[in-house]
Amino acid sequence: MIKKDSKEKILEIASRLFQLQGYHATGLNQIIKESGLPKGSLYHHFPNGKEELAIEAVKYTSLYIEEKIISFFENESDPIAAMQSFIIDTANQFRKPEDIKGIPIGLLACETALINEPLRLACMNAFHNWEQLIVNKFKEAGYKQELAEKAGILFNSLTGGGIMQSITNKDPRPLIAIAEAIPLLFSKKG
Repeated sequence: MIKKDSKEKILEIASRLFQLQGYHATGLNQIIKESGLPKGSLYHHFPNGKEELAIEAVKYTSLYIEEKIISFFENESDPIAAMQSFIIDTANQFRKPEDIKGIPIGLLACETALINEPLRLACMNAFHNWEQLIVNKFKEAGYKQELAEKAGILFNSLTGGGIMQSITNKDPRPLIAIAEAIPLLFSKKG
């Protein structure tokens, strides 16, 4: 097993907590306690405090999700099947909620978008990056630009909403229903 450096460990824990609890409910002391690292480690890597850590946590989560999306796209030529596989994989995490990792940043985005511009921009960039991966995959498969762009927005919106419902219900079925319905939304390459 590869040992994580202190910065990566802090980012991983902060990302999970911000995703599950939100920005305001997650305290630096909780992150420090769960990391098992001294307080100085957090301030060494994130000298500007909680906002800086949250922005970096969004970027960390964004890259994690991007890598997952790319891996599904590399294993599946059909963009619809790739989207379905990604969403089913995400749904499977809700069978053991304590193991949830790398869920998108919807809670953090909703909580901070109107009150914290740097965090809003970080979340917006993450959503844009995920959408662009979908757009590119659909275009490669022969879909027109307009439909490919709608697919990117739809993917983020459905997945984020499904995650919120799955968290609330402690049940993967909302995400599974979304995965099953995706082919109905893209019956033509139009």
